[in-house]
Amino acid sequence: MSTSATKLHAVQAIGVEITDDALTADLSDGRTISVPLGWYPRLAHGTKHERDQWRLIADGAGIHWPDLDEDVSIENLLAGQPSVESQQSFQNWLAQRAQ
Repeated sequence: MSTSATKLHAVQAIGVEITDDALTADLSDGRTISVPLGWYPRLAHGTKHERDQWRLIADGAGIHWPDLDEDVSIENLLAGQPSVESQQSFQNWLAQRAQ
């Protein structure tokens, strides 16, 4: 009996949209995934301008917001994984923004 190998390829983001309520990513396989913006507190606390300043990283494997120092991987979006940033780290970030 022969076994054929299946070559898997990573799904990549090809577009991103952010509203006051959701982060939505268009994927290279034709899917669109949307998650609550509250999953990513830095994005939720960012201004519209800051949230609009995203760029794809690692050939679309992730999304980066330089003004918010936030990275979101497509793998985590697909897994339903919200931010894992500690509350202390987030509070430190908020305090730095207030200065």
